[in-house]
Amino acid sequence: MNKINKGISWAFAAAVGLGHAGLAPAYDSGDWIVRGGSHYIDPKHHNHDVVKVDGAFGVTGSVEYFATPSLAVDLLLAVPYRHDIELVNGGDKVASTRHLPPTLSLVWYPAVSESWHPFVGAGVNYTMFFDEKTHGALDGSKLSLKDSVGVAAVGGLALDLNKAWSVVADLRYFKIDTKARLDGTSIGTVKIDPMGYGLSIGYRF
Repeated sequence: MNKINKGISWAFAAAVGLGHAGLAPAYDSGDWIVRGGSHYIDPKHHNHDVVKVDGAFGVTGSVEYFATPSLAVDLLLAVPYRHDIELVNGGDKVASTRHLPPTLSLVWYPAVSESWHPFVGAGVNYTMFFDEKTHGALDGSKLSLKDSVGVAAVGGLALDLNKAWSVVADLRYFKIDTKARLDGTSIGTVKIDPMGYGLSIGYRF
């Protein structure tokens, strides 16, 4: 939890520190923003007693709709990520998997600047695992990872380049726990719980 608090709190600090009384909101109700970019997914270091999940870069996109000038609904999508699964002791690769992490969040944009727009939000993540494969010491075994539903949080900063285009940096947290089975036998829960570090370009219309 400390990792989440330290990662997201800078967005709250920006909202408070840059606050400007009476500043008009930068967005209008009914605005849409589409974004495309990349996120690095960094799983927690201790996923499981025996195995660990490595980090990976992926192509991401999002669609955001402003229900009010300061509240937006954000849907994060991605091209499937691929992660290697390694032994904690020795680091040998024993499996790999792909996943899709669609995430729906409610995001708050305080009116703090005409061109800089910090934001924070929370929502729900649904992670779908597929294409599990085994390697090395587990080659020939069947690995199965159960889909996961968990909370998500986001904080970030958008910089307007002009009225339509913007560049966005964000930090995300996903609560992802998956139950793993090997050849039909449970081998426990893998707590992935990654942070996501993203950079994207947005278009407003």
